[in-house]
Amino acid sequence: MKTALSWLIALLTGLTLSAVSYAALPAVDTGGKPFPSLAPMLKNVNPAVVNISTYSTQRNRYNPLLNDPFFRHFFNLPDQRQFEQPQKRQQSAGSGVIVDREKGVVITNFHVIKGADEIQVALIDGRSYRAELLGSDPDLDIAVVQINAEALFDIPIADSNQLEVGDFVVAIGNPFGLGQTVTTGVVSALGRSGLGIEGYENFIQTDASINPGNSGGALVNLNGELVGINTAIISPAGGNVGIGFAIPANMAAASMAQIIRHGEVRRGHLGVNIQDITPDLRRAFELENGQRGVLITDVVEGSPAAKAGLTAGDIIIEVNGQTTASGAQLRSQIGMKAIGEQVELTVLNNGKTRQLTVKIGEPEALVASRHPTHPLLEGVQLRNSPDGQGVQVANLAPNSRAAYSGLRPGDLIVAANRQRVYNLESLQRAIQKSANSLLLQVNRHGSSLFIAIR
Repeated sequence: MKTALSWLIALLTGLTLSAVSYAALPAVDTGGKPFPSLAPMLKNVNPAVVNISTYSTQRNRYNPLLNDPFFRHFFNLPDQRQFEQPQKRQQSAGSGVIVDREKGVVITNFHVIKGADEIQVALIDGRSYRAELLGSDPDLDIAVVQINAEALFDIPIADSNQLEVGDFVVAIGNPFGLGQTVTTGVVSALGRSGLGIEGYENFIQTDASINPGNSGGALVNLNGELVGINTAIISPAGGNVGIGFAIPANMAAASMAQIIRHGEVRRGHLGVNIQDITPDLRRAFELENGQRGVLITDVVEGSPAAKAGLTAGDIIIEVNGQTTASGAQLRSQIGMKAIGEQVELTVLNNGKTRQLTVKIGEPEALVASRHPTHPLLEGVQLRNSPDGQGVQVANLAPNSRAAYSGLRPGDLIVAANRQRVYNLESLQRAIQKSANSLLLQVNRHGSSLFIAIR
């Protein structure tokens, strides 16, 4: 009995030691080679992905009649300050990416920090810092903040133009406030646009899980290089369904460079009106089956496009050697360029291609020489709001349709046809498909109202 018991103890001890020894060894295949792992790359990348918390102040609303001292006296009401509720602090969570460890520069989404009075950046090692907002680009949904910290890590920025469908990518962020999370997938598609998410859309689509809270986080390749900023998902039920979108790193970097240099992003224009090529237009212009590009419908007189020799009927098929398949893609390609920068256009007309060099022009000059944005807005003088949050009505003719409908000088147009408006260009996009009516949301003396123009 004693012998049997000793044998059993020895056997269990051997099995335990074997299990411990086996668990301590790396996973290997039948040939003794370790299985591939993302762990070495992530050890360098994870510390550069941060959690962003924002705090904003909100005051509960009360009846504006309480501002009237005669109203309070008539009804024997106390001073209005008794009706004010204490201020509340609201917190939201998102992600960000350190791209310059020496200067503490962090890039994230604009919608993550929008309306924030205070921005806190938390590192993976537990440190937390109050961040300074350097600037934002609402049209691209990019914001840049800065923290004063030492011993930071950053992620090198890759050339996102080199991405191909099928490339492996890793999404890193803070989904649902759980803490830093890593998911993997592939690039499902490139150049996604027409989603109505942002003003400039040229998204990387991926099936790497992107969930609420991942916004502003990193999309990296297997070399640990930043290829995109996670931004949005298609989510009928509120969770990940395998379709996520990221802003290409090249676009984010171009926006960031202007923000760091000027504190804002000032996009120029070519001075053309454009249209996507439909099957009917393809036949009308006798284009080859499958030919893609962007049709120029009008060229603004005196614009850079006119000076370069572009004419109505030209079809732009490439910008700086990169294929141009749609108007949205062309806007993104031009939107990445700084004012004064030159671009090489490949243009198709009457079956022949030619190369043209066009200089990106100042937006103010082009807006001043452009035709009215819409027939229903004739007689209305518009200008960009200084804070980039809408379009101001500078003046309007008393007998114009807009004036009869209730639009007033000083009104700030913040939405058109239920689409958010930040500047003249985004207003143009929002109203171009509506010929007979416009629905404008304006801010007037701090109050919001809708105005329908027919």
